[in-house]
Amino acid sequence: MESFIPFEFWILFAAAMVISSIGFYKYVYFISLGYGFSISGLGIAMLVMFRSNLHVGTILACGIFFIYGIRLSGYLLLRELKSSTYRNKMKTEIKDGKQIGFGVKCAIWVTCAVLYVTQVLPVFYRMHNGGGFDLFNIVGVCIMVVGILFEAVADLQKNASKKKNPNRFCDTGLYKIVRCPNYLGEMVFWTGVLISGLNVLSGVGQWVLSLVGYLGIIFVMFSGARRLELRQNRTYGEDPEYRNYVKSVPILLPFIPLYSVAKYKFLVA
Repeated sequence: MESFIPFEFWILFAAAMVISSIGFYKYVYFISLGYGFSISGLGIAMLVMFRSNLHVGTILACGIFFIYGIRLSGYLLLRELKSSTYRNKMKTEIKDGKQIGFGVKCAIWVTCAVLYVTQVLPVFYRMHNGGGFDLFNIVGVCIMVVGILFEAVADLQKNASKKKNPNRFCDTGLYKIVRCPNYLGEMVFWTGVLISGLNVLSGVGQWVLSLVGYLGIIFVMFSGARRLELRQNRTYGEDPEYRNYVKSVPILLPFIPLYSVAKYKFLVA
């Protein structure tokens, strides 16, 4: 048990619990601000815990975690604070949590913290197992950078599109490739994280926990794509241009003719 759940794991878990507890202030923060800030915090925590055993690859990976989380949660917070239209829209789209019992909120809190920690485990195990700066580390970090840039560009392009025409769906730039490019960028980012640790994971336990984090965030991204699709169908469903757009541009994976996930109810929306 100690080999794949060492003491340092529980320190990360405690950090994720503390940071994501912001969700008790506002329910949606468990999976929005709590998510990004947790990933940033975990990156810093790993740098501190393994400060005597760092190299360029692990420093870069942890630094990217910090940048990733700050960018994501900072963007979400700024959008919420500056856009009254967004706030009003989200009141009808996202549960406010008032009807959810304290016990259920605690279960969601713990589940989120577990997911956030398991997501960073490929980098954690590289540091814990004494993995060096090698090709897997380099390729993984490069893919992480591509993912975060892809996601950031998608957000900027959507903002520009909405400023130009607030009442129209976005189909410019990266949105010509897939309808949810920010979610695609997220999946690319975490694929890079997994690749960065493939050659240092040791034993079934480390593999299982790392795959739990990776598959968990992939599931969340597909669920987010379904939620967005349902919302856009309600908003733009009568628009012929929108109907043509959704029939010709894949929802999440480029070059793969998956145009809708609305029917997959197991993807919790």
